[in-house]
Amino acid sequence: MFTKSLQIGLLGLVLCATSAWAATSSIQGIVKDAKGQPIKGADVRIETKDGSKLIKTVKTDANGRYVSDGLAVGVYRVTLAVNGAVKASIMNTKTKADQPTQLNFDLKPVAASQASAGAKKGKHMVWMPATVAAGSKFPTVPPNRAL
Repeated sequence: MFTKSLQIGLLGLVLCATSAWAATSSIQGIVKDAKGQPIKGADVRIETKDGSKLIKTVKTDANGRYVSDGLAVGVYRVTLAVNGAVKASIMNTKTKADQPTQLNFDLKPVAASQASAGAKKGKHMVWMPATVAAGSKFPTVPPNRAL
């Protein structure tokens, strides 16, 4: 009788641990442009905390909304890309079990002085695998020149 009770107790413990381990979370939000309008078709990328692995990519709907569910509870980096260009990246986004994490992106207009700052003269560094560029992982590329 004691062994039967022990087996039932262990089975209950395993079931509880399994359900706690399998808890999922989600990240959701709205993406808006500088004029406050929703952005349709933007990519929201969910990555590991250090950005070394892409977990999932979701697109925004016509209302700028996105939902990335089925995520393990943890800490993520969330990156917004519009038309292929990265617009924002939020580090250390924490999720909780069975509770959605709200993460909205409200893009702000860029001042003309900041927009032209990207066209600085000088050396441009581009990372390339060691097998491509002998002796250096960072070759120098002159401005306005493609590789």
